[in-house]
Amino acid sequence: MTGQATKSNPFRSLRHRNVRVYLFGLLLSNVGTWLQFTATSLLIYRINNRATDAGLNTMFQFLPMLLLGAWAGGFADRHDRRTVTIWTQSALAVQAVLLAAADFGGFISLPVVYSLSLLLGIANAIDNPSRRGLVTELVQPEDIPNAMSLNTTVMTGSRIFGPALAAALIGPLGTAWLFALNAVSYLAVLASLLLLRRDEMVPSPPAPRTGKPVREALSFVWGDNHLRWSFVVFAVVSTFAFNYSVVLPKLCDVRWGEENGYPILLTMTSIGSIFGALATARFTRITVSWYGLLVGVCGLSCIALAWSPTFLVACAVCMPLGFGGTGLVASMTGISQQKTSPEMRSRLLALQSVAFLGSTPIGGPITGLIGDNIGIEWSLAYGGIIALAVLPLLRRAATPAEGK
Repeated sequence: MTGQATKSNPFRSLRHRNVRVYLFGLLLSNVGTWLQFTATSLLIYRINNRATDAGLNTMFQFLPMLLLGAWAGGFADRHDRRTVTIWTQSALAVQAVLLAAADFGGFISLPVVYSLSLLLGIANAIDNPSRRGLVTELVQPEDIPNAMSLNTTVMTGSRIFGPALAAALIGPLGTAWLFALNAVSYLAVLASLLLLRRDEMVPSPPAPRTGKPVREALSFVWGDNHLRWSFVVFAVVSTFAFNYSVVLPKLCDVRWGEENGYPILLTMTSIGSIFGALATARFTRITVSWYGLLVGVCGLSCIALAWSPTFLVACAVCMPLGFGGTGLVASMTGISQQKTSPEMRSRLLALQSVAFLGSTPIGGPITGLIGDNIGIEWSLAYGGIIALAVLPLLRRAATPAEGK
């Protein structure tokens, strides 16, 4: 898997005003999202000290993506993505308000958290392809891979501040106030959406109503050898190697004696994620060689983190874990978008989200069960082993120019 890709300025899309406005609002909002995500994980673990409970929560949160994600991509391709995103972001704000109200009122419990996670998942399933597809309308086609990588950079950059703030605030404020802060943060992204200049956008033509939008997208992916094997590897790695949020709270507590170490590890992972996303943003075209390198980094990092001898070593290992994981997601986005016509972009993004997030209802509970019944280290390491095992499949995705 050799080959080269042209490199350019990783920040070139920021010359567009709409990109700057949108990404700034997204950054502020996602800091709040990670406040809530971190607080929810810690809240769930502290109820019964079980990784399985966190695995079940991820199942409820991401099951809608598995069931609705591909349909939502077709929906986004047929409707105005900005309008859809405004409505879905508003629904996510309502979910945060309900979670905060339940916590403030003393009604929080696993069934309540699971129910609200299901609501969150439904809104996210519809939001994801519309919001990410909207990014492709903020720039000219040649800048789409870069804009998508910068979008990933902002999403992951917010993970540096969100978990760090959660670590600092959860003691004095408690989880309820963190949920409330997330609800307020949605005002930032809603404002950015309303401030976009429509005359500077590059809208995609709406897809025709064929009655089989999902089948068309699947056929498109399966008919392209490059996309087919890239998606297969991405789906497998996403299912089994991206579930560290399920086990890190228990791993910190049991292996390293750091009960509140989870937000710190998330922050270190996010620092690596920034570099992974920016490294991918340099490329004007993503190759299988770069994609395969990131799969390898992700797999090896999972194994190394599982048996890190100290918490300090674990913090260091989390950086390549973030680099490989986020770089992999950004690369899969670039690969799919550089081969896709405008009217099918949201459907390809939706399929990618189904592979990445929709696989969590399968991998999350499996990971939690392994952590509680076999060994907390193996619940993380097994995903890395599987990632390395499927890496050779990418040779089938290499084009003649990239080598075999």
